[in-house]
Amino acid sequence: MATEEVNKPPSLPSYPQMIVNAIEALNDKNGSNKTSISKYIESQYGDLPAGHTTLLSHHLNRMKETGELIFWKNNYMKADPSAPPRRGRGRPPKPKDPLPPGVVLSPARPRGRPPKDPNAPPKSPKPKVASGTGKPRGRPRKMARPAGGIGGSSTTTMVAAVRPRGRPPKVKASALTEVSVEH
Repeated sequence: MATEEVNKPPSLPSYPQMIVNAIEALNDKNGSNKTSISKYIESQYGDLPAGHTTLLSHHLNRMKETGELIFWKNNYMKADPSAPPRRGRGRPPKPKDPLPPGVVLSPARPRGRPPKDPNAPPKSPKPKVASGTGKPRGRPRKMARPAGGIGGSSTTTMVAAVRPRGRPPKVKASALTEVSVEH
C-alpha cells in the first residue's frame, strides 16, 4: 500500500473538479474546447500523470454523457439547469400524441415480401388461350439470304439487293476496271 501512495502525485484534485475549474476560469460565453482546458490544467497543476490527454478525454466524455457538461460546436460548457435544451441542425421532430390507456399496438409489419406459406395448396396452372390469328407473337424471324439471287442475271442488281448493312468494303482498282469493261 505504501508504493501506491508514493506513485500518486500529491495534492491533485480529481479530473472532473479540474475540468470544472478550468471552464469557470476561462469563462468563454461559447464554452471552452479541449485544448484550452488542457493548457489551463497544465499551467495550474504542474505535475500531471503521463496519460494526461487520455484521462482528460475520458473524463470529458463521461461528464458529457452524465449531463454535467454540454458539448456544443466542439466546445464544453457547464450545464445550466434553467436553460432550454439546445437543438441540433434541421427540422425539429413532430410531437407525438400520447395513446389513450388500454390501447395495444400490433407489432410493425416487416419490410419486404412476405414468405410463401408452405401449407397453402399449390395453384393450378393457367390454361393457355389460343389466339385467333394463328400468327406467332413478336417480331418475325429474319429471312435467310437467297442463294441464286433475286432474279436478274446482272451482278450489279444482285449486289444492290443483298448489300450488307454498314460501311461498304473498299473496292480494289482491278475490280473497277473489270466492271467498267463489261458494260
